Amino acid sequence: MGMMTRAEIESLFERRRRAWDAHDAATHSIDGVVKSPMFGDLYGREEIEASYARAFHMFPDWAMVDEPLLVDGNTVVEVFSSTATHSADFMGLPATGRHFRIEGVRIHVVRDGLVQSDERHEPKVAVVPPAPPEEPPS
Repeated sequence: MGMMTRAEIESLFERRRRAWDAHDAATHSIDGVVKSPMFGDLYGREEIEASYARAFHMFPDWAMVDEPLLVDGNTVVEVFSSTATHSADFMGLPATGRHFRIEGVRIHVVRDGLVQSDERHEPKVAVVPPAPPEEPPS
């Protein structure tokens, strides 16, 4: 496994953020693995790309905010929060238009400038309550 420097890893994760924003799985290796509570275990970039397509169909405005990376060799821990709107069928539930927030951790192994594995832990999921109706001016 090709070791990467911290600077190379930070550069990869900057590219990864831009790829996520473009709905692109290109920073995953061809034989990469994702373990996702939403999509199960995914093997290979084709399956990962298909999961991205499904995710961004259901949640087209999915945005993520990352904390600084924790790096130990080629293992990278990414603490994140994300928000999205439920805009299409998800696990049999028709679109609700509701907003939600997820907070979690992703544990990655990187190799040769790509993400080899991505294990997602999302212990906090919350539906954001709708804003109360505005009262007419008195």
